[in-house]
Amino acid sequence: MTPDSLICTRLTRRFGKRLAVDSVSLTLAPGRITALLGPSGCGKSTLLRMIAGLEPLDGGEIRSGDALIASPAEALPPERRRIGLVFQDHALFPHLSVRDNVAFGLAGRPRAERHEIAARWLTRVGLGDRGRDWPHQLSGGQQQRVALARALAPAPRAVLLDEPFSSLDAHLRGEVRQDIAVALREAGAAALVVTHDARDAMLMADDLILMDQGQVLQAGSPEACYARPASLDAARLLGDIEVLSGERRDGRVETPLGRFDAPGPDGPCRLMFRPEALTLDPEGVEARVTALAYGGATSEARLQAGEAGATLVAAPGRLAVGETVRVRLDPAAVLPLD
Repeated sequence: MTPDSLICTRLTRRFGKRLAVDSVSLTLAPGRITALLGPSGCGKSTLLRMIAGLEPLDGGEIRSGDALIASPAEALPPERRRIGLVFQDHALFPHLSVRDNVAFGLAGRPRAERHEIAARWLTRVGLGDRGRDWPHQLSGGQQQRVALARALAPAPRAVLLDEPFSSLDAHLRGEVRQDIAVALREAGAAALVVTHDARDAMLMADDLILMDQGQVLQAGSPEACYARPASLDAARLLGDIEVLSGERRDGRVETPLGRFDAPGPDGPCRLMFRPEALTLDPEGVEARVTALAYGGATSEARLQAGEAGATLVAAPGRLAVGETVRVRLDPAAVLPLD
């Protein structure tokens, strides 16, 4: 672990009797992007504000190497934490030029140096020719890039981004997300991206944290969290999930879609899997198509196999409502819920 990692241990925040953040631990490492994913109201923005110094700690501590950043007893003020912030609404100063917005956090340095650093960061986020413009002359995506450049210009130990893409149109979202990820990795700072969008989280993150009701449900790589979710709640944060019920005997569960390994005691058992684990297979089990929904590159077909319902993702035009098909469920993608 490098000395500049930001180490958050058992962070807790209460509002009256409600635990908004319940003993959350995480480490933000230099050069890595951590995505904090959870539904609205789960405590993720409160956690970000605690790290930034905008919200006090009721429990736990924040350290950078051996240096204490915050605890319930003492805390550095926000301006001394060397933590950059990028807000959902960009929070640019309308009375300052784009260049002066970026240079805002460089107070105390010679003017020429401030302008040189600001120009360099504007070039890195693709806005090198817009320094003399005013914020209102930029698009939403461009304003978000300026906000990121302003956060990175003082060389912070960490950058915190709170729902950075939620105000962007769909056609801009992917482009801005990619540009911001590249700039964050080039800067080498530890980054925390707070979002409720699973696609944003998985496409950006080196490390993923799933959060709900103030607690961490699971942490790991995006691939591990998606393929091996720790619980049904964790699985649902990353996309659609299907659940099968069956009877377990000798470590195997019999279901309408086949028999699957599930170590454990005999008795009723539930299994979960992602829709893409179900594919058409002439040697598979029979199922009837009960509904179809067109989704562009793919269609979603709702199937009924005995008492089990499941969604099949297939190419458009291949299936018809009322048709009987044969499908196979990949055993490697089936996980027992218990």
